[in-house]
Amino acid sequence: MERINETLNKLGNSMGFQERYKKMRQEILQNPYVREFLVRHEEELTPDMIERSLMTLYDYAQQSKHCQDCPSLGECQNLLKGYHPQLVIGRGAIDIYYDRCPRKIMDDEKRKSEKLIRSMHVPKDIIRASFADIDLLDGSRIEAVERAEQFVENYDPNGKQKGLYFYGKFGVGKSFLLGAIANELAKKNVSSMIVYFPELLRELKNSIGDSTLNEKIETIKKQSVLMIDDIGAETMSSWTRDEVLGPILQFRMQEYLPTFFSTNFDYDGLEHHLTYSQRGEEEKMKARRILERIRFLTDPVLVDGPNRRR
Repeated sequence: MERINETLNKLGNSMGFQERYKKMRQEILQNPYVREFLVRHEEELTPDMIERSLMTLYDYAQQSKHCQDCPSLGECQNLLKGYHPQLVIGRGAIDIYYDRCPRKIMDDEKRKSEKLIRSMHVPKDIIRASFADIDLLDGSRIEAVERAEQFVENYDPNGKQKGLYFYGKFGVGKSFLLGAIANELAKKNVSSMIVYFPELLRELKNSIGDSTLNEKIETIKKQSVLMIDDIGAETMSSWTRDEVLGPILQFRMQEYLPTFFSTNFDYDGLEHHLTYSQRGEEEKMKARRILERIRFLTDPVLVDGPNRRR
């Protein structure tokens, strides 16, 4: 029986194999990502290092970078789903290092938030909302949509952008606008969180007993973009205002983190709502402090039009 190394030697010396190898080598080295890496590190690389690393370069060239060839995280084409490759040099050879892709990062953050805050779940029509679905025929929502689109277009994670304070009557599409903003930000790989405020408070009260309250508040206040839906619909208490809303808004004000609100109240109406607790206590100064933080974080935008829920 012919030895395996003799067979490989014959195969390597065959004209057909050499031609295929030469063609594959050329395709690998002409890949724009591989070529960019080789040029950037030309002083560190030798011809022998490149030759010994051809299969590594081939694996790298075949994979998607920064999600550009993957329709979604579930349809990721890479060897490690949710991770994109980066070429590195180590121990005299070229190797591949895998890091989480933008979609994987967003998915991990979303799963972490959902695990901590079950009350953040919103109706399907809000989750799937888009600016294209908003009826602008009567002209009542044009300004609100334009301001929302401007925020998305100009969003800078290192900037000091204000969020928007959407106020208006019941059923005019304030929550829908928040969902549309969240979806448009997601297209830019920007994570956000929408919390339905009355349900959030019930969740946080239940968390006092299992010692997860502080962890949940920390998660909420540190979100890149936070959207508080239907503030003012909750039953007001001193604890809600001073121990939940106050610390969240104070942190976001100090860190210049964009924050959005939807509500039936204008600024003055919300301040009045925050002034009186369910026990009838009147605390104007504490309510005013909360409103000052909200004013600092947002620009008010009236959302008008017919009630879409009827």
